[in-house]
Amino acid sequence: MTFYQIWVRSFCDGNGDGIGDLYGVYKKLEYIKSLGVDAIWLCPVYPSPNADYGYDISDYRDIHPDFGDLDVFRKVLAKTHRLGMKLIMDLVVNHTSDEHPWFLESRKGRDNPYSNYYIWRDKPNNWDSLFEGKAWTYDEVRGQYYLHIFSKKQPDLNMDNPEVREEVKGIMRYWLDMGVDGFREDVINFISKKEGLPDGLPFLPAINGMFAYKDGPHIHEYLAEFREVAKEYDCIQIGEGPMTTVKTALMYLTGKNKSLDMMFSFDHMMADCFYTEYIHHPFDLKKLKKAFSKWQYSLNGKAWNTLYLENHDHPRVISRYGSEKFHRESGTMLAACYIFQQGCTFIYQGQEIGMTNIRLRDIAEYKDISSITNFNRYHVNDTIEQRMRRIYRSSRDSSRTPMQWSGRRNAGFSRVKPWFTVNPNYRRINVEAQENEPDSILNFYRKCVKLKKSSAALTYGRYREFFPGSREIYMYERVYKGHRWLIICSFAKHNVIVQLPKEYAGAEKKLILGNYPGTDPDDMCFGPYEARVYAFR
Repeated sequence: MTFYQIWVRSFCDGNGDGIGDLYGVYKKLEYIKSLGVDAIWLCPVYPSPNADYGYDISDYRDIHPDFGDLDVFRKVLAKTHRLGMKLIMDLVVNHTSDEHPWFLESRKGRDNPYSNYYIWRDKPNNWDSLFEGKAWTYDEVRGQYYLHIFSKKQPDLNMDNPEVREEVKGIMRYWLDMGVDGFREDVINFISKKEGLPDGLPFLPAINGMFAYKDGPHIHEYLAEFREVAKEYDCIQIGEGPMTTVKTALMYLTGKNKSLDMMFSFDHMMADCFYTEYIHHPFDLKKLKKAFSKWQYSLNGKAWNTLYLENHDHPRVISRYGSEKFHRESGTMLAACYIFQQGCTFIYQGQEIGMTNIRLRDIAEYKDISSITNFNRYHVNDTIEQRMRRIYRSSRDSSRTPMQWSGRRNAGFSRVKPWFTVNPNYRRINVEAQENEPDSILNFYRKCVKLKKSSAALTYGRYREFFPGSREIYMYERVYKGHRWLIICSFAKHNVIVQLPKEYAGAEKKLILGNYPGTDPDDMCFGPYEARVYAFR
């Protein structure tokens, strides 16, 4: 199954106000279908003050006016289904906006019906938030501190309160009754905090408490309640699990505690950084391969992997793991390196045409709260130029620039000035230009998705990696009922001679897919960022 993730604000402006919306999504559904996509995932489209661009929700049962209304949402949903695709939404229930009616009531006092909907304390612990400063903010009205793992405008819900859990189940039923096919559940492993909210470890600056507010003591109990709702509707649940290990993930995906169908992990997104993408190190292919293989081996036969290289929370992958100089080559190679693994493929808007990071001159031009906080909080003794280079490499805003539909004004995203800067390379990198190029990144993605769907071995086959010590080649096989496929991807910027594994030497092979046109399948000299997919007998 292949999913296409849409960050609506930057996807397509359908009503001419400079902001992407559901009218634009409706207009582009045929394009999405043409990629071979089976389901779309909409990032939050609910009303929000946009402190974290939709992940701070002020009303769970409506549509943000920037994006349209419930009527246009129903039209998008109906057309998605007519085209044979599913639609899932973001379920964000670790926190709300501080402008949500629940919080406005909760802060009024300690004895109203919403008093216990959030986590209040007279004295805070030493936890840090992931977005800005300490994880506790003092509220003058209530006279207590409230917990916010993310922004100050994103107070954490108190999931220990059964009334809050009933609210969540009501939200799920509201959208499922409308016809939605499931949810991607945001930071869902955070919703149960360690009892007593103990202090974090003081030698972990900026992330104090992170191991106390994940995988809490009641997490499986609470998710079991939500799972019962999902079972009523036979819908899919995909969890986001920051800092999740394979062992922990399997507790969510298998056995008596199974509460999710799939889980997004982050190990493979750390191949050029440490924990936060603002702390960089050179790209390490061995680290990337180790992460890929660990999850492939561990989940095989037990659970299903989520295969992704980009989303709304990470910079563009060509700028991270590939090469902007070898744009087409590295963009197509990266597609092959992950799509043919075992699991469900996720493609993020613009990834399929190789959109890259944006370079803005001043931090004031950025919108993302995380980028602005990182710039002002870390490496402050560096020069402005050095800090801006870090932002270029790490900012979530690089994944949120307007979608590049054409080489015309505003990249064809909008008739008026867009809400955020368009990457200047849109004249060269856009959908319209790549539609007519047989060897474009866009058409290579289509070929990869089609090929994977056509083969039981590429869908269900056993995974095995070869030459894990190589710093230039990622090679793995997929084997199922006598059918063998070998995927070979070069991460080198120069030519590389590739040696086949001994069990493949001399075997009859056929080159099914490659990103270098006219390749001699027997010539094992790979060009920069070359990828080949072989079928063997």
